Amino acid sequence: QVQLVESGGGLVQAGDSLRLLCTASGSTSTINRMAWYRQGPGNQRELVASITSDGGTNYADSVKGRFTISRDHAKNTMTLQMNSLKPEDTAVYYCNAERSIVKREYWGTGTLVTVSS
Repeated sequence: QVQLVESGGGLVQAGDSLRLLCTASGSTSTINRMAWYRQGPGNQRELVASITSDGGTNYADSVKGRFTISRDHAKNTMTLQMNSLKPEDTAVYYCNAERSIVKREYWGTGTLVTVSS
């Protein structure tokens, strides 16, 4: 099993920066891919950014150049540095982890990011 806990959300103004942190516990050594998803008001959950165990990254077009995903294997953490935030970035942000060895994925409970105009 893997447990994920997000932190770092809050209320900011457009143009501000925010850093989200996901802390993993449990069977973390077998985590392959980790990712951030978000779900805005009235929207479906969407992929924001992902990172593989060897550091390969992928970003949604809407956040490219503004958001940076990173991972610290020693601390079992993943971060999302969000710069130049826009009101449309307002959403609940979820941490996700995959363990391909058991073909399972895990979710955190989410952290709310609100960007005011």
